[in-house]
Amino acid sequence: MNIIKPPCGELRGTVGRVPGTIAYKGIRYATAGRWEYPKQVTAWEGIYDATRYGHCSYQPRTFYDEEQNQKKYFYYNEFRKGESYTYSEDCLFLNVFTPEGAKEGDNLPVLLYIHGGGFTGGCGHEKHFDGPVWPAHGVIGVTINYRLGPMGFLTLPELKEEAGYTGNYGLYDQLTAISWVRDNIAAFGGDSGNITIMGQSAGAMSVQQHVLSPLSEGLFQKAVMSSGGGVSKMMVPASAEKFYDFWHAVMANCGCKTLQEFREVAPQTLFEAWNKTKQEMKGGFQATSPCLDGRLVVGSGVDILAKKAQHRIPYMAGCNSHDLMPPILYAMGKNWCKAQDVPSYSWYFDRMLPGDKHGAWHSADLWYWFGTLENCWRPFEEKDRELSDLMVRYLCNFAKKGNPNCPGNPEWVTAGNRSMLMGEKKAHMGKPSILKQIVTMLTNKAVGE
Repeated sequence: MNIIKPPCGELRGTVGRVPGTIAYKGIRYATAGRWEYPKQVTAWEGIYDATRYGHCSYQPRTFYDEEQNQKKYFYYNEFRKGESYTYSEDCLFLNVFTPEGAKEGDNLPVLLYIHGGGFTGGCGHEKHFDGPVWPAHGVIGVTINYRLGPMGFLTLPELKEEAGYTGNYGLYDQLTAISWVRDNIAAFGGDSGNITIMGQSAGAMSVQQHVLSPLSEGLFQKAVMSSGGGVSKMMVPASAEKFYDFWHAVMANCGCKTLQEFREVAPQTLFEAWNKTKQEMKGGFQATSPCLDGRLVVGSGVDILAKKAQHRIPYMAGCNSHDLMPPILYAMGKNWCKAQDVPSYSWYFDRMLPGDKHGAWHSADLWYWFGTLENCWRPFEEKDRELSDLMVRYLCNFAKKGNPNCPGNPEWVTAGNRSMLMGEKKAHMGKPSILKQIVTMLTNKAVGE
C-alpha cells in the first residue's frame, strides 16, 4: 500500500516511474489565499492520497491552446505535448520520490528542485521532472509547485499595509516547501539535515535568493544553480514600491477599485489585464520577478556576496552552450563559485541534442540531470545515456557529501578558472571559448518561453 506516517498524518504513495522507486505525488505543503503569505500544513485527517499530481499555478498557458500557439510551441513540444495539467490558485503541492523500502532512520540525502519558467510558467511535474532517477542512486527527490506571475509576484501598498510587506509570494511558497520537507522528510527515509536545493533559470534565480536570505538559514546545506544564478550586476532586484503603479494599472484594467474586488476577480480577467498592462507600460517582466521586500529579499547578490553574508555552503553552478545569454550566464555561475570560501563547482554543458539544430539550448540539460531521457521524443544515442548517467552521479554525489566526485568519473576540481565541460567530448576540466559563446549569442536565436 506504500503508506507512511510523517508528522502531518498518514500518506499513501504509488509505484514510481523508475523501477524500485515510490512516488508520493500532490502533497499539500501549504495553504494561502490570493496575495496572502503561505501557512505551512502541519496536519490532515485520514490517509492522504498522494497518488496523483496536484494543480499547477495559473499561468498564461492556462488560457490558450498550446498546440496551436506556434510562438510557444518549442517548449510545449519538448516538455508537455501529450500530457494534461490542471490549474488553480490552490497549487501549493509537492512531490517526493524515494527508493522502495526507504524508511525513517535511513537518513538519505534530499534533493529539492525548484522549476523555472521566468516566474510566470512551468510546474514541478512536466515530462522532464516526472520520475527522477535519483532514488536509484540513494537520493530522495522532491519537486514543487509555487505561485506564478501576478498570483506570485504582485506588489501593492494596500497589501503592505495589511501584512507589513508585499511581493515575493512565490518565493515564500518555495521557502515554506523547503520548511515542510525539513519537518517531514524523515518519514520518507530522508535526512532533514542534508537537503540540497536546485533550480534552473528562474528556479536558479530563486535558489540564489534563498542562499542570500536570512530567513532560510539552516534550512538546507547545499545548492545547485543552472542557467540563472551567480554574480551579476544586471539581475538586481528592485524595490517592491517600484511596481506599485504597474499593478494599480492592472487593477484598473480589471475594472476594480478596491483590493477586495481585485482579490475576487476571475483569474482569466486578471491575466488578460496583466497582459494588456504589459503592452501599455514598461517594466512588465520585472514586475513578476523577486523584489526587495526587506524580509526575504534584503539586498543584491553582489552586495551580500561582498559582505560574505551568503550561506557558506557548497555550490554547483553552470549553464549551456546555446543558452539565452551563454557568455553572461556562464560568467555568473563561474564567478559565484570562485567567490566562495567553501568548495564550489562550475560546469558548462554543450551537448548538441539530437533531433534538431538548436544545440544545447536553455533547459536542454534537464533531461540529463534528472535521468529522464526516456520521457523525451528525441532520438537519444548511447552517448546521451552515458552522459546523463555521468551527470546524475555527479549531482547525487554532491547531494550526499557536497563534493560531486566519485570513483570512475573524471575528477571535478573546485572552481577556479576551469570548469567541468560536459557534452560533445569526454567530460574534462577546461575553459570554454568565450569568443565562441559570444558568436553563438549573436548568430543563433535562443529558444525559450
